[in-house]
Amino acid sequence: QVRLVESGGGLVQAGGSLRLSCAASGSIFSLNVMGWYRQAPGKQRELVAAITRGGSTNYADSLKGRFTISRDNTKNTVYLQMHSLKPEDTAVYYCGAHLGTWYHPPDYWGQGTQVTVSS
Repeated sequence: QVRLVESGGGLVQAGGSLRLSCAASGSIFSLNVMGWYRQAPGKQRELVAAITRGGSTNYADSLKGRFTISRDNTKNTVYLQMHSLKPEDTAVYYCGAHLGTWYHPPDYWGQGTQVTVSS
């Protein structure tokens, strides 16, 4: 089993920045990809960004340039740095961990952290 714990969400004004963290524990040796997903009210959960153990990344096209995903394998932690935040970025952000590739849904989910961007 893998446990994922997110932190770093909160309320920020439009144009501001936030950094989310996701700490993994448990059977982390089995994890390949870790990613961030978000779900806004009334919308489906969507991929924000994902990163492999080796550092390859995958971003939602609409977020490239504003969001950066990184991973510290020594700390079993993945980060999401978000800049130039917009009200439409408001959502619950979830950390997901994949045993395989990012082409399939995560095998494990965190509990989510709320990000609210005020205009």
